[in-house]
Amino acid sequence: MAIAFVNARVLVDDGLCDDLAVVVEHGRILALEPAREVRATAEQIDLGGHWLAPGFIDVQVNGGGGALFNDAPTVQTIRRIGAAHRRYGTTGFLPTLISDDAATMRAAIAAVDDAIAAGVPGVLGIHLEGPYIAPARRGAHDAAKFRALDDAELELVCSLRRGVTVLTLAPDQVSPTRVRELVARGVIVCIGHTAADYAQARAALDAGARGFTHLYNAMSPLQGREPGVVGAALEDRASWCGLIVDGHHVHPASLRVALAAKPRGKLLLVTDAMPPVGAEVDSYELAGVTIRCRDGRCETPDGVLAGSALDMASAVRNTVATLGVPLEDALRMASTWPAEFLGIGAERGRIAPGQRAELVELDTDLRVVRCWP
Repeated sequence: MAIAFVNARVLVDDGLCDDLAVVVEHGRILALEPAREVRATAEQIDLGGHWLAPGFIDVQVNGGGGALFNDAPTVQTIRRIGAAHRRYGTTGFLPTLISDDAATMRAAIAAVDDAIAAGVPGVLGIHLEGPYIAPARRGAHDAAKFRALDDAELELVCSLRRGVTVLTLAPDQVSPTRVRELVARGVIVCIGHTAADYAQARAALDAGARGFTHLYNAMSPLQGREPGVVGAALEDRASWCGLIVDGHHVHPASLRVALAAKPRGKLLLVTDAMPPVGAEVDSYELAGVTIRCRDGRCETPDGVLAGSALDMASAVRNTVATLGVPLEDALRMASTWPAEFLGIGAERGRIAPGQRAELVELDTDLRVVRCWP
């Protein structure tokens, strides 16, 4: 039987729309039609005037629900992390592995493969954040895990059979030739944790790099005579940039500069989430270091940020409240545009006929009420 979602403010391609029914059948959006014309055979779900948006897609999820993917790269861990983030509207995500040894990478890739095969909700692929990154911009990564991207490592990175692979690398550590090889094999290359100069970043973009991991953080800054990686990111019209809008990682003014510089649709909300999301924990271990989480800020004993306690619904609220972004665009930054970045926009990220019916209901305070499916 078809299901019709009614009495909601629906985010469609043209904006937020009232008096529109979203008709779903067999897990797909069948039609968008005036509420008064909903077929009598459809079961109606009244959303009470709430918002209905595409389910959120988070391309950088290290942990949640008290679990960290690096600690136990298994299907069970992925399921636990996904369930924690689903409470905050995330219906699609990339389990993200921070720089680690080859054996752990192999286990993580196998776990994602198995999770997708088993139908674990929301798993879209894997994000390998490192280990081919710069010691000078390592953040909370363990520099002992860093190594060169040789032929064997390239085969490992490209070994996922199901879903999308995103790789964050440093152009000062990986040549444009290697970037070109990765892209030819279907890997989405992002620039991050890098001390590269502008020319090196530009060369990686020209070789096919598609985006920048957590813009401004762990990368060479924009300066007058040295544009750095940030300058390359803001100048480039084709690439996407992930933003952590948690009030800790980047000053709101810098985020507004990015909004002004980049074309509409090229900025994505990411959480860079750690175990505290969806769990009552205030500390966790990362590479043998105890990370404390206070007032939403996760940091090492030396004060280095180590991921976040951010969820996607909070990221949307922050984007509207602190950056002045219209709600419809903030929602797209969490859904439509991440789907386009991942190359899955034909099936996910929009409320339109033919799309997967992955939806989130938010109340008038932009807090998640429930998700579908």
